[in-house]
Amino acid sequence: MALSRRNLISLSAAALAAGALAACSDERGGDTADPAPADGTTGAAPADGETTPTGGEAGGLIGIAMPTKSLERWNRDGAHLEGLLKEMGYETSLQYADNKQDQQNNQIQNMINDGAKVVVIASIDGTAMGPILQTAADAGVKVFAYDRLINGTENVDYYATFDNYKVGQLQGQYILDHMDDYKNDDGSINLEPFAGSPDDNNVRYFFGGAWDLLGPEVEKGTFTVPSGKAPADSDGWASIGIQGWASSGAQSEMENRINSFYGDGKKVNIVLSPNDSLALGIQQALEGAGYTPGEDWPLLTGQDADLANVQAMVQGKQTMDVWKDTRMLGEQVAKMVDQLVKGEEVETNDTETYDNGVKVVPSFLIDPVVVTMDNIEEQLVESGFYTAEDIGL
Repeated sequence: MALSRRNLISLSAAALAAGALAACSDERGGDTADPAPADGTTGAAPADGETTPTGGEAGGLIGIAMPTKSLERWNRDGAHLEGLLKEMGYETSLQYADNKQDQQNNQIQNMINDGAKVVVIASIDGTAMGPILQTAADAGVKVFAYDRLINGTENVDYYATFDNYKVGQLQGQYILDHMDDYKNDDGSINLEPFAGSPDDNNVRYFFGGAWDLLGPEVEKGTFTVPSGKAPADSDGWASIGIQGWASSGAQSEMENRINSFYGDGKKVNIVLSPNDSLALGIQQALEGAGYTPGEDWPLLTGQDADLANVQAMVQGKQTMDVWKDTRMLGEQVAKMVDQLVKGEEVETNDTETYDNGVKVVPSFLIDPVVVTMDNIEEQLVESGFYTAEDIGL
């Protein structure tokens, strides 16, 4: 049975407590932030625990804890947020933790010791931060969860993210709207669904949003899943998850499905890929199996508008993408931090949905956008995200 959005999100905190989960979205092409020192820190910390405002009405130190520099997405998010806060007159301590939660906790402890007023955290394991956030609360430090909900603690003050359930809904609805263009001669439609990394908190929202639309159609027989890898409901996403969002993992899985279930001329018609990293691997598998862009190329979804995938869209290898303009996320978080420090009302637009198992965290959700060849120039080029030359137009 499909889960509603409210039930899906409310169940997430309880599910997360069963294991170490780290929410992530995948990388996006583009410029990188300046390399961090060996300890993962950028920006000099003030001496002897003192903060040194760089100007502006509020000033003071804001900590930014990002999970890793190995994904381009986090490089750009960290550098962008740091730049915005500096423009507002704040000093910053931007740190990357090599996807190690203990290292991230130590970095946050250093931020607290250095007198940070606020710490913005894109957590690695959102269930393993209770003690360090209690330390932050005891020191009067406010905490913002950035793109990844921090679970199991009352000491998270605000959450900002994209509407991740809507990401999946957009993918699922696009498939439903265009499925007739991909029917076989006998009217059947072969669908292969994929899900993201099982240790990623956001995956249940991505997959749930899509499967709440597609799952009932599988049950009715509108879609056939030859591999049999169709979860019974939207809560079964982990059974088809690709660890680490690895392109190579998606490629291997797609190759196995094609070789095992698509003999005798049977074709893949539609592939639900939750993000661009997986979509790249799926594209490689399809090409290796002899599919060519054109009439026999399946409908393939994605998310993040990574440069390679946008280029693939232009080349006919990816059908659509769900774009999350992380510049907007950074701008919103910087605005909320500034409001909090100045004692103003902090802007949120959701105070009911994101229950972390201890409290409902006041949140701000940003809407994602569908990008196809019909609006690629308007959305990605005219917005300044890419140039026409970047994407091959």
